[in-house]
Parts: sequence; structure tokens; C-alpha cells
Amino acid sequence: MSSPVTSPAAERPEGERVGAGPGFPVVAVVGGGQLARMLQPAAVELGVGLRVLATGVGESAALVVPDVHLGAHTDLDALRSAAAGAAALTFDHEHVPTAHLRTLAAEGVAVRPGPDALVHAQDKLVMRRRLTDLGVPCPRWAAVADADALARFGEDVGWPVVLKTPRGGYDGKGVRVLADAAAAHGVQDWFDATDGPLLAEERVAFVRELAVLVARSPSGQAAAWPVVETVQTAGVCSEVTAPAPDLDEDVAARAVDVALRVAGELGTTGVLAVECFETPDGQVLVNELAMRPHNSGHWTQDGATTSQFEQHLRAVLDLPLGSTRARAPWTVMVNVLGSSRPDRAAEDPAQMYRSYLHVMARDPGVKVHLYGKSPRPGRKLGHVTAWGDDLDDVRARARHAAAFVAGEVDE
Repeated sequence: MSSPVTSPAAERPEGERVGAGPGFPVVAVVGGGQLARMLQPAAVELGVGLRVLATGVGESAALVVPDVHLGAHTDLDALRSAAAGAAALTFDHEHVPTAHLRTLAAEGVAVRPGPDALVHAQDKLVMRRRLTDLGVPCPRWAAVADADALARFGEDVGWPVVLKTPRGGYDGKGVRVLADAAAAHGVQDWFDATDGPLLAEERVAFVRELAVLVARSPSGQAAAWPVVETVQTAGVCSEVTAPAPDLDEDVAARAVDVALRVAGELGTTGVLAVECFETPDGQVLVNELAMRPHNSGHWTQDGATTSQFEQHLRAVLDLPLGSTRARAPWTVMVNVLGSSRPDRAAEDPAQMYRSYLHVMARDPGVKVHLYGKSPRPGRKLGHVTAWGDDLDDVRARARHAAAFVAGEVDE
């Protein structure tokens, strides 16, 4: 069961809503990662309270949110405790057991997004079946129960193929690319370790990856930000450009229409990220869904009238949604990732702070957002945003600042 952290927040009179103005609601967030952390400034500006269910006091959000409950997202009693008295329960990640969320909803908790919607972001097979039923363009796929079925799928659609675990994978985890039938028979251990079939997909020959971020409220209001281009490095998002450069207007419109349709048909509440492949013939194929603030939307903190974090809170509280208009012609977000080299600045938090002197003096217009996380190779430690009228200039500024903070460059 969760328990509030001993802190000034815990010393307040019982029943007082920590962080909320008089008469203003509290939103409970499952998970103490960077997404929950970045909801806090938006909550402060809106005057609403934010509570997080974290596994430890050192987690990213627990360092900055005054109302912290400690407990596991798999513990129903911990979830109940975190949700008690909150106007809505939402998520930093999708890994909460669906059965627990159904129980909470039956007990009257405003779970947003609800379990019937969230399951499509939790289980890739559920997502693929539903999107296919809706006629949403997707890569060719199949549920495969063993290596023989996987090999047959590869022969049907052509090699290589992509194999995914239906639940639990993110940032490239739970994904394998298989070159041929021999490779397919070499992953029998995955089938042996999984309760149920795996998801096999064709490997799409795409031009680039796009993402569409939309928000939807319980009353049905919806809003979309500009379609963005994302770049993945080793399965982790490394760079986002808003809007996607040279994207055909018809393709952009179709991508937004698909995202809004998915949000409406699935009944999502809050931010929905729809990750897509753009193909050479102008198709947009849906790859993944995330029902929470998303890495592809971090650019909105500095580049849009309403950030994804403020919009998520507005949506789960059923407040009118804010404008999604971009503030500049171009915004580029670059992630700061932990380095595998021990001499790099991203392996030394103190050195990362000292890097501010160079980054801020060199470019006063760039914004650095760090997550308070201990470094390890490939881990998302923060991100940098830059914006302006010239895309090449904006991209170079953002890349340099992120590389300097990470210790990849020293001048």
C-alpha cells in the first residue's frame, strides 16, 4: 500500500489539497518519471494540485512534486490511496494492470484515459486488432504463437520482419528485427517466455517517421498540434522537428484525421500520441499509440501556445482545451542521452550543471530541460529546444546545446 512521503506536504492539515488553490482539484499521476515531473509546472500555473505515485523519493517527479505517495503501480491498494480525493487519475506510463484500472473505475475513480481506451496503448495486439477493424492504415501484421507461424508470416510478407512483445516494450525494448526464417526459429525463447502470442509485423520501407499529438476531453472536445518528424537512435527518440519539413499538406491532413479518429473511436482522454510511418507512395501507417504526454510532444513546452503537459491536465479535468498553435515557424527538440563513455559530461550530473555556463552564454534563446535522473548509457536525461525562422539554424543550435550538455562536444 502507498504512503505519503514525510515532507512539508505531509505536515499540512488533514484533508488540505496539497498544491491546489482553494476549490481547485488535484490530479493523481501513476508514475514518478520525467513526464509526471513536467506536469508540475503546468499544474502550478493552472492552480491545480498534482500528486504522484512513485516507487522512490529519488524518482524524477518525486524530487519536485510536494504530494508524493510511495508504492508500486501493480499494487491495487497503492493505486487506491493515490487516487483518494483526486478529481482524476492519469498516467506517466501505461504499465498499470488493466484489471486494477477496471476495479478503480468501478469504485468511482475518474480513470483518464479509462481502461477500455488505455488497453490499446498497453497491448499492441489489442491495438492492431481494433485499428484494423476501424480501417486505420497499419503495417501488415499477425499474431504468431510459435516460430513456425512467424516463419510463415515472413514468407508471406517478405523478410525482414519485426517481432514485438504485446505488452511492456518501449524505447526499442521488446522489439527484434529478424532477417530470415533461420532467425525466426532462433527466437523460440521469446515464445517460451510469453503468455500468449507475439506480434509480427512487416518491416515498412518508410521515408521517415512522423508523430501526431492530439488531446481529447471527456466531453469530446479535441485539438491537434502540427504533425512532427521524429528521428530514432537505437530505438530511442533522439530528435523532433515541428512541423515535419516538406510534408505534403494532404498527407499531413490525413495523419491528423487518423489521429483524431483514433482518439474519438477509442474514447481517449488526455494526450494521445500516434506514431506513424510515411511511405514513399504518400501513405501514413500507424505504428504505435501512447495515451499520455509523449517525447514527440516535448517541443510544445517552448514551441506551442499550449504545451502538451498543460493540455493533458486541461483534458483530464474536462477544462476547455488550449490553442495548439506554434509560436515560431520551426521548433526542434533534441534529447540529452546518457553516454557510454565514462569521461563524458552526461555521466557526471555536476558537470552537466556546469555545462549551462557555455550553453546559455552561447545561445540565450535555447532552453535546457533536465529531469534530475542519475545517468546511465542511453537513458533520457533531459532535452533541449530551440526555435526560429531558419530550420537549419534552429536544428544546429538545438543539436549543439544537447551535445554539449551530454559531453559529446566541448566547444
